Amino acid sequence: MSRKEVILTEEGLKQLQEEVNHLSTVKREEVAERIRTAREFGDITENSEYDDAKNEQALLEHRISLLQEKLRRARVIKDSDIDTDKVSVGSTVTLRNKDAGEIRIYTLVGSAEADPSKARLSNESPVGQAIIGKRVGDEVTVPVPVGALKFEILSIGKMS
Repeated sequence: MSRKEVILTEEGLKQLQEEVNHLSTVKREEVAERIRTAREFGDITENSEYDDAKNEQALLEHRISLLQEKLRRARVIKDSDIDTDKVSVGSTVTLRNKDAGEIRIYTLVGSAEADPSKARLSNESPVGQAIIGKRVGDEVTVPVPVGALKFEILSIGKMS
């Protein structure tokens, strides 16, 4: 497995811990019950319910293992570590598209927490890489397949 550091906000750490706990307790028990029930159907060599339950168990254990590894490699960004003078992981940044005039607000997070549909951008994304370390008033250019997008940083705050 990769030994790459996993950057998490305090909220992201809590969510990962809750997911591991849920999978390790509730989901494990549900899968174990499916396996017990499937065994009651008789010969397990030709029992598709049993095979499905065992496959689900393997996937579940793999997911738990991956999440636990992320937690072992986690570096947590505390709210007090977030600098509002320049963009960093945990910053909420207001950007203005210089060409279209659109204003967008993004929160910069580690890749493990990224969710563009919720305006949570990875620090490893093209926009994230372009704005990290920048200050209010700075302009950045982000290469995209059809050319480049130009943004101006209007404000920097702590994630909400």
